Amino acid sequence: MTETAAPRATGSAARADALLLSFAQAGYVRAEPAILQPAEPFLDLSGEDIRKSLYLTTDASGEELCLRPDLTIPVARGYLASSQAGQPAGFSYLGPVFRYRGGQASEFLQAGIESFGRQDRPAADAEMLALALEATSAFGLTDVEIRTGDVALFIALIDALDLYPVWRRRLIKDFNRKINLAQDIERLTLATGPSRNEYEGVLAALAGSDRKAALALVTDLMSIAGTTNVGGRSVSEIADRFLEQSTLKGGALPRDALSTIKRFLAIAGDPDDAIAQLRALAADTKLNITHAIDAFESRVGFMAARGVDTRQTRFSTSFGRGIDYYTGFEFELHARGNGVEPLVAGGRYDGLLKRLGSPSAIPAVGFSVWVETLANIGKPTANKPAAKGSAS
Repeated sequence: MTETAAPRATGSAARADALLLSFAQAGYVRAEPAILQPAEPFLDLSGEDIRKSLYLTTDASGEELCLRPDLTIPVARGYLASSQAGQPAGFSYLGPVFRYRGGQASEFLQAGIESFGRQDRPAADAEMLALALEATSAFGLTDVEIRTGDVALFIALIDALDLYPVWRRRLIKDFNRKINLAQDIERLTLATGPSRNEYEGVLAALAGSDRKAALALVTDLMSIAGTTNVGGRSVSEIADRFLEQSTLKGGALPRDALSTIKRFLAIAGDPDDAIAQLRALAADTKLNITHAIDAFESRVGFMAARGVDTRQTRFSTSFGRGIDYYTGFEFELHARGNGVEPLVAGGRYDGLLKRLGSPSAIPAVGFSVWVETLANIGKPTANKPAAKGSAS
């Protein structure tokens, strides 16, 4: 991995350099990915909506490139290209990232940690949160609000409800991107009327199909028609849309399933209270989500062992960071009373490396620090020893 530009080692960058040293002492090796990155992974993983935030260019071969908008994906790609791929390894980073952010600066410093390959997921999750708290403390900010969630709990619930595959994908996507979840849940309960449309035959052919079969059918139909897109929609987008309509034709979501989802999404409080509520929900509904709850409870235990005051930690089943590659634990640290934007944020993303080309899934968890925002809010402090732990 190579860095093509180095941040200025003054002001907030100098304080971040000290933070990076503490990460190194905790066992995380400095990664320095190139500033210019292939655009495809960012567009593929975050959707075309991110395009308006990227600074894009094209090389002589026609490949679309961008200034890196964050460092998680570049660090993950570097790990996969290294001899350590598939093995436990941890990396830290500090450097500029580039995103259009309205009235805010489009170039800003980001520090953070990415941990790959650790099988002890609850312990690794807790270590990330503990190190994130040390990052805020290093900048003189000790009174922070800890917001946490766990998309794995939502996925376990949806799987246990045995919904149509198309709706499972859509609800999880909505949850991760923090859009339209409430509307889609309500829509699932509405039976469709007797009206017909010009695609009735296609919808009938897709009844009960999975996504692979739908994609094959739509590809064949569009090939016959001699086109690859309709109204700007790709083949996969059209297939998903047909599957949704076909699923709605099949009937509505049972009211008890709607009630269960709403009850689940209302659970919030400190982690111990949330665990009790989740176990009560599982017992009342007889849904098998015990494994996800056990993993959540194990993480809370490791958090406490790391010195995190779990009673001051806010957990919500509906909490999500708006990034669709997260698969489990998610968290944000906010300044108390000034918490619109996070100072530090991260979570678990076990599926990302496979989507980036790994032959199999690799456990992964990490966080990013918004250096300049943290420096503006925090106060100078003496250096503190790094947290105990390692990246492997």
